Amino acid sequence: MIKFLHISDVHLGCRRYNLEERTKDFFRSWYDVIERHAIPNAVDFMLIAGDFFDRRNIDPQTMNHAMAGLQILKEAGIPVVAIEGNHDRRDAVSPYSWMRSLSQGGFLKLLEPVSDDESPITMRPWDDEGRAGSYVDIKGTRIFGSHWYGTTANVAMSILSDAIRRAREEGLFHILMLHTDVEGQINRPIPALSVEKLKELRTLVDYVALGHTHKRFEVDGWAFNPGSLEACTVDEYREERGLYLVEVDDERRVNARHIRDYVQRPFQRLSFDVSGVTDAEAVHAGVIEKVKLEARRHDADSDGPAPIIEISLRGHLGFKNSLLDLNKLRDEARELTGALHVMLRNQSVPVEYAVAAGLDADTSRAHRERRIVEDLIARDNRYRDRAREMAELVLEAKRRVLGDEAPADILELIAQKLELRARDDEAASDQAEPGEAATHAPSALQALERNAEKAVTGDR
Repeated sequence: MIKFLHISDVHLGCRRYNLEERTKDFFRSWYDVIERHAIPNAVDFMLIAGDFFDRRNIDPQTMNHAMAGLQILKEAGIPVVAIEGNHDRRDAVSPYSWMRSLSQGGFLKLLEPVSDDESPITMRPWDDEGRAGSYVDIKGTRIFGSHWYGTTANVAMSILSDAIRRAREEGLFHILMLHTDVEGQINRPIPALSVEKLKELRTLVDYVALGHTHKRFEVDGWAFNPGSLEACTVDEYREERGLYLVEVDDERRVNARHIRDYVQRPFQRLSFDVSGVTDAEAVHAGVIEKVKLEARRHDADSDGPAPIIEISLRGHLGFKNSLLDLNKLRDEARELTGALHVMLRNQSVPVEYAVAAGLDADTSRAHRERRIVEDLIARDNRYRDRAREMAELVLEAKRRVLGDEAPADILELIAQKLELRARDDEAASDQAEPGEAATHAPSALQALERNAEKAVTGDR
């Protein structure tokens, strides 16, 4: 029987919302997992699948937090095996990192593939004297490490597979530690390791210990991602996170139990629709009433941590934003709930931009911006029938300006688009009655071109 803990994304040293207490949250989760699950279960080893630290350059207090837990594990005879994630890996110009320092000091075993003349990824056995290696054997288990491959993960998998194939040993239970995004598990439009590529490892390893994505997921009962121990931001508050307690029987059958029973900071999100509310006093009263009815409250006599609450104002605001006293509203909500921190986000749409009020709360900023620009253009009767086209032109010009493209090139783009539209208008004018849109469209386009030239060149 093999028994181990699999954690990832501890993010020691993480500081959010300028709160010192948040830094302590990540330490408390790390320490509580050790005392509540590693020690009582007498595990054979612990895996940390990357991002043990929140950043490369950590302060002394963060190192104290790391050492407090690692020392307990060392005294209990529980080896800690780790890989570097994208947050705590060494930089390109230095051979040193805090993870390597902890490995050199005997507090953990940092596994790192190496490159040689034969392959860019080679697995070397752990050298206890040199405190370095790519894989280590513990109680019938061979544990392989890997690097952070980022957007090259799909390319790296085939090379990594070959390296593992050369270093396998029949009769052992094989584990690969891998810090990467996996296709289908993230909401961000960035390249991720495809499930197909991940499964190239299926015949080579018996358990993939994943990290990086801050929510729990599994692939075919073979690859496991526990999620971060603590929520790094309020955006992650709904995601399931924790650790795996894994037991492997003599037939190499894996029982991976996901555990969430340890100290975590509670989060809550509330939303208040300001649409139709007559004045700032009514908004204040409405938000406070919602807080009283729905917000989590912290009992000062309780041992549990106080919540962090985010309150968002949404909808169509019928008066000036400046009339809202957000600081007063935030303080009153915090006093009512006993929360550690209350964030108040005014995401309402001013009356002049009412088009955005009907958009879904999860609408992207780019889509919201396009809709607003389109609505503003449509309010000019000269452009109403081509508002979408003009909005795309405006946003394309903006993208090029932000990209430091030459003003002359941007003006040429605008001129080409307007000239093409003017020709279309002239063709349509043959069938238009005198005085209709074709009569004034060219002058309107000329005015737009003049305004664009002033904006791009800085001539106000």
